Amino acid sequence: MEPNPSRQLDLRLDTAIVRTILVDFLRDGVRAAGFSRGIIGLSGGVDSSLSASLAAEALGPENVLGVIMPSGSSSPQSRTDAELVASKLGIRSETIEIAPMVEAHRARGADPDKVRLGNIMARERMIVLYDLSIREKALVIGTSNKTETLLGYGTLFGDTACALNPLGDLYKTQVWELAAAVGIPEQIVTKAPSADLWEGQTDESELGFSYKQVDSLLYSMIDQGKSDRELLELGFGQDFIQAVQKRIRTNQFKRRSPLVARISGSTPDIDFKYPKEWGS
Repeated sequence: MEPNPSRQLDLRLDTAIVRTILVDFLRDGVRAAGFSRGIIGLSGGVDSSLSASLAAEALGPENVLGVIMPSGSSSPQSRTDAELVASKLGIRSETIEIAPMVEAHRARGADPDKVRLGNIMARERMIVLYDLSIREKALVIGTSNKTETLLGYGTLFGDTACALNPLGDLYKTQVWELAAAVGIPEQIVTKAPSADLWEGQTDESELGFSYKQVDSLLYSMIDQGKSDRELLELGFGQDFIQAVQKRIRTNQFKRRSPLVARISGSTPDIDFKYPKEWGS
């Protein structure tokens, strides 16, 4: 793999405009669903910190709950950073240890490897969030960015689950840019991205390339629709192009609603999508 294009594309945002769009998106989306509150899993990372900041601006800090869910393998710094974000934004926070829930899987005789264990952690955290969302009468706000979504770097029904996602059309490098612009603490914006699922785990070491490199490729490939020949001319290596294309293709199932077998003429999410006749 040759993840070293000769030219890096400029993916910079007009952060003021994007911030306004995303704040309006959250405010309007929450209200349209009949809610006034939001709930977010705070990991201490830049994605959840930015989502929390946008939600606090859209709904008011008093209407946002940040839930910190450490496991036995979580870095203490992650919890400290999550608490810092909650305090800085003025949102309510609650800490719930998921270690007992995860250990219950071992107790039943399961012996998951680190990937399975990471998926278990991600799904246990979402169980907690959706349970608390009922208590709070709040919508779960997502934190997955465009890079992760395209590459399938997320757990289905785990960290990818949400009612509204303000970051889903922002590449990771754009998340960093917007997070800095809205005032997320520098130590959070600049630290190595990690799902914090096991000691020493980082996103980029798992992926095998940096976010800056893959964002340039994804932008050229997806947003600009460039052919393989044009991508090669931009300086991207053929092995890198093919590896990323394979990840995009094989993870398509994570980016769509479950397929429904069509029997009638009003199949949910095929024919019947928007209840316009009900005045909604």
